[in-house]
Amino acid sequence: MKASSINEIKQELQNLSAKEITELCLRLARFKKENKELLTYLLFEAHDEAGYIEAVKTVIDALFAEVNITNLYFAKKSIRKILRITNKHIKYTASKQVEAYLLIHFCSSLKASGISIEKSLLIQNIYTQQIKKIKTAIATLHEDLQYDMLKELRQVE
Repeated sequence: MKASSINEIKQELQNLSAKEITELCLRLARFKKENKELLTYLLFEAHDEAGYIEAVKTVIDALFAEVNITNLYFAKKSIRKILRITNKHIKYTASKQVEAYLLIHFCSSLKASGISIEKSLLIQNIYTQQIKKIKTAIATLHEDLQYDMLKELRQVE
């Protein structure tokens, strides 16, 4: 089965009633956890971006507290899991500002976790890639925000 384009889906949704759209959304949410999480963000958390950022930072901190720092292999797997979760939350917001905030927090938590980044090339590459993503996200922001974010980034580097 071929998936329809976004434009076709949009046109079809405009022809449906509010009740039918609600039923479709609920059915969509039933099938995949990520769909349900996105709907939860859009309905309940999108209006309070600062609160959402703080909640995600708390989740990141909790996950970093559980990382096994004695073995670099397990640490790397945990770091990748945390990064996957962070990127999922960034994708929900679709905001470069939130992306920069969360990735800066991820990098600072990684540094503060006690994991020796220098001993593992893979962890070092993960860290370097996130710094590049932060710089790219910051470049798209307003000048005042860029200044503040670059200041925070310098503290992490």
